[in-house]
Amino acid sequence: MNIQPLFDYIARYVALTIEEQELLLANVNRRRYLKGQYIVQQGDICQFENFVLSGCVKSFYIDPEGHEHIAMFAIENWWVTDLGSFIKQRPADYNVLCLENTELVQFHHEKLEALYQKIPSLERFFRIIIQNAFVASQDRIVQSMSVPARERYLAFRQKYPQIERRVPQYMVASYLGITKEFLSKIRSQLIHEQ
Repeated sequence: MNIQPLFDYIARYVALTIEEQELLLANVNRRRYLKGQYIVQQGDICQFENFVLSGCVKSFYIDPEGHEHIAMFAIENWWVTDLGSFIKQRPADYNVLCLENTELVQFHHEKLEALYQKIPSLERFFRIIIQNAFVASQDRIVQSMSVPARERYLAFRQKYPQIERRVPQYMVASYLGITKEFLSKIRSQLIHEQ
């Protein structure tokens, strides 16, 4: 399994020496999951921060009534985990499920803490990506509270065209916080406007 995409991604933020890359390589897991397999399940303690080499996954919450709420999708060169569970080592609020056969590079919680001591720039790297994830989460909250569904869908299509082609429309609707019927109506209106 080629993990060069991970090193390329890290290089966008920090420089690692060859020795540091080799140390990192010796301390990560490379794992393949099949479509339909869980990476994390609600209630379990999340042990890994995951970098997607190939595939598509969704992170979602099941509410007490059994309804699914999709928090995010992740495809190649994206990170996915239940961050609260991973950082605090508490039971996960989210499930992470493979929508396609998926290959990951996984950073185990304990090994990552040890790597921070040996590769200080790695700690800086993870601080940057967690800050970026926090900003994206805040932006999404503002969008979901203040932007009409049609504009949210158009923004999703523009920002994530590759995801829309890879996941069913009912999942896109869940991500947007609308019903699949309402998304279908929006899509129908857009087609008629062309």
